[in-house]
Amino acid sequence: MKADGLPNAPAGPVTVAPAARPTGLLRVGRVVALPVDGRAVLVVAGLLALLVVAGTATLCLGRLGIPLADLPAAVTGGAEGMDGLVVNRLRGPRLVTAIGTGAAFAVAGTLFQSVTRNPLGSPDVIGVSGGAGAGAATVALLAPATPVSLGALVGAVLAMVVVYLATGTGFRDPGRLVVAGIGVAALTAALTQYVVYAVERDQATVLTAYLNGSLATRSWTDAGTVWALLLVVVPGALFLSRGLTLGEMGDELSTALGAEPRRTRTAAVVLSTALAAGAVTVAGPIAFIALTAPQIARRLAPAPGPRIVVSAVTGATLLVLADLAAQQLPLTDDLPVGIYTMALGGIYLGHLLVREWKKGTL
Repeated sequence: MKADGLPNAPAGPVTVAPAARPTGLLRVGRVVALPVDGRAVLVVAGLLALLVVAGTATLCLGRLGIPLADLPAAVTGGAEGMDGLVVNRLRGPRLVTAIGTGAAFAVAGTLFQSVTRNPLGSPDVIGVSGGAGAGAATVALLAPATPVSLGALVGAVLAMVVVYLATGTGFRDPGRLVVAGIGVAALTAALTQYVVYAVERDQATVLTAYLNGSLATRSWTDAGTVWALLLVVVPGALFLSRGLTLGEMGDELSTALGAEPRRTRTAAVVLSTALAAGAVTVAGPIAFIALTAPQIARRLAPAPGPRIVVSAVTGATLLVLADLAAQQLPLTDDLPVGIYTMALGGIYLGHLLVREWKKGTL
């Protein structure tokens, strides 16, 4: 023992133990290490498996369903006759559109909820869906020959322009954004109901189905539209996710950590509006997917910040399941899928209300 109380150094060469690798990192080569949330990976894998099952049931069940043994050939393009018609014209485009639309609504919702720091923030509340519905209704009344989807796109964009101007600060203030969005949603709902009342009965029936949200008679063009939008917008949303995560801690702290919260919020609202407007253009203002999918994703894989990938897969799974119910449940023929998502949203809000009541926060 040395005089200073420290033990003598061991004789011979000293061996240094290698540093332990950080957990939760996916290493790509020797340079790149990507953070991986193990629970989120498992959740996504489980949801994808459920999505495959629901998609298979969509193609196989019912009077026109494809026999399960013939499904691989039908999906790979080897089917002829009725099976080919079902995959290429009737159910195939509808299924692919449902997957893309559900993912688009869910990502739009998770961006809105992160920006507003409010679990009830969604395109349904902010006015995007209402503006799209009003645009579709206005086109149906004033220009019946024009596709209602074009009117929906214009209406969604105009609604967000009005919200942007009404706040006085653009998309930078979450509180003003919510208040202005609720006001615009109320005005657009009034306009939509007036148009439905004013148009002829046959035209009103078609318009009402669209305003409830419908995936019937979707085409490969619709599927291509929503998937092209996802491929363009979702990478931008992933790029913003770190800034949005820091922004949820408050502007002062996130600025001190090097983020630019106001610019990040503005960019997130723009991307969210683009996703919601594109989804509404393709399938109508399907309710509550944008509201419930991010919350379900956050509970399945809890973590700070927007859960972009988990929310997208959750939204796609929810909408495919709802559309499967719309096609197969014997309630009525061709009931719009939006009716089922409204029921889903009502159940979720009821659950949320009971949970908050039990916690004593109500």
